[in-house]
Amino acid sequence: MFSNSRDIFKIETNHIGPAKGKVLISEPFLCDYIFGRSVILLVDHTQDGSMGLVLNKPLPISLNDIINGLELAEDIPLYQGGPISMDTLFYLHTLEGIPSALPISRGFYLNGDFSDIKQYIVQGGSIKGKLRFFLGYSGWGCKQLNQEIKENTWMVGKESVSTLMDETGSTTLWEHALGSLGEKYEMWSHFPQIPTLN
Repeated sequence: MFSNSRDIFKIETNHIGPAKGKVLISEPFLCDYIFGRSVILLVDHTQDGSMGLVLNKPLPISLNDIINGLELAEDIPLYQGGPISMDTLFYLHTLEGIPSALPISRGFYLNGDFSDIKQYIVQGGSIKGKLRFFLGYSGWGCKQLNQEIKENTWMVGKESVSTLMDETGSTTLWEHALGSLGEKYEMWSHFPQIPTLN
């Protein structure tokens, strides 16, 4: 039980530090087009800054629309990875042996030689659970992310690679990620984003 019933409405960070491979979960009342109700995978975090990809903001276009030669029967979803370099394609994958791919965790990678990725797709390689595509990324300068966490903008969590790569769960990813932090956070996942509209 909570020591004070008012505590359940006090939005505060869970005091876990950010790191590569962890996720940022936005606080429930953050009203921002990209970052509101978002889950961001940190693909890099150093003393110089942080980089992440928003996982649950689908775009109204597909990869097929922007890449020539992908004449596939099924559209490949695209997500808005963040507000920086929105004309640049990023991709998460679990494909071994892609040249220049950057490891995030064991068997989980960012980018790499796109010609190999494209060849894999064109030859009929499975996309589901193995490849996700994003336009743009999210970035923070030195100490900026730590400051935003102190200001209770973000909670820090950890999700399995299979969950992060499951596009069918992207619409409920924020609720799932927040609720997995514990009872108090699970309650927050049901709060309206704009309380005055409730």
